[in-house]
Amino acid sequence: MHLSTSLKSFLVVACVVVIADQVTKALVISNLYLHEVRPVLNGFFNIVYTTNTGAAFGFMAGAGRWRDVFFQTVSVFALTGLLYLYHRSPDRSYPFFWGCSLIFGGALGNLIDRIHYRYVIDLLDFYIGPYHWPAFNIADSAITVGGILLALHFLHTSARPQCKDFT
Repeated sequence: MHLSTSLKSFLVVACVVVIADQVTKALVISNLYLHEVRPVLNGFFNIVYTTNTGAAFGFMAGAGRWRDVFFQTVSVFALTGLLYLYHRSPDRSYPFFWGCSLIFGGALGNLIDRIHYRYVIDLLDFYIGPYHWPAFNIADSAITVGGILLALHFLHTSARPQCKDFT
């Protein structure tokens, strides 16, 4: 199988995200107890060890066993669709390349957790005073940044003048 240079670069970036995500999670698992909090910047940032059986912000966390199958299936379809979108797209701007690569790596990192643990490990806890943002991980960060980059790509692409066929 021959992979284009662009697709190889895409996969390298995605693998870097997966490795960074899995290494940070392994470090948290091996150095913290479940629900332990380690302050890094008082009043702003902690490293924590928490789990999330749901999606973003714990959505569907209380659902039954079908939830695991649902999230794993959706993840596989999303990864396949993203790879297809990237491979077939004629317009690969830098935001498109980075957006797709980061989302792919992040989705794969969280899918690995879902298959291995049946939940996702979260470790980054940002807060101001008593107001905490829900804990997240490197994969979640990559998905968020990738989503912003893809949105910028598509907004820029849709703002271009379109050629009209008058025949």
